[in-house]
Amino acid sequence: MPRIPEAARTRYHHEMQAAENSHTPDQRWAHLERAHILSQPDPWLHTRNHVAMFVFAVRQRDRREAFGQVVRIIVAAPGSLSGRYPTGNTGRARVGILQSMPIPDDLAVLLNSEAA
Repeated sequence: MPRIPEAARTRYHHEMQAAENSHTPDQRWAHLERAHILSQPDPWLHTRNHVAMFVFAVRQRDRREAFGQVVRIIVAAPGSLSGRYPTGNTGRARVGILQSMPIPDDLAVLLNSEAA
């Protein structure tokens, strides 16, 4: 099973917790997006992140985002397992499902920090 460096895994959990504790929707999405970038190599964390995005989209009554997350939930684990995921992608429905994006420097350091 693909693994991510322990430092990236720890930061993923921190970002997910920060999302839960956020005071505004924009803050929550920002933390979920950062967690998504970190989670992509791991099928379980990647899928879990999209489930969290789906739940939040439903709470916001954002149909477009919720539908986009359903599609992403379906493809997250297979994409992680095969290594075929767009690095740096924030995981939101407004971003193309195959669109690679730059990884923020602080997250790139974590993802490349140690042999997984």
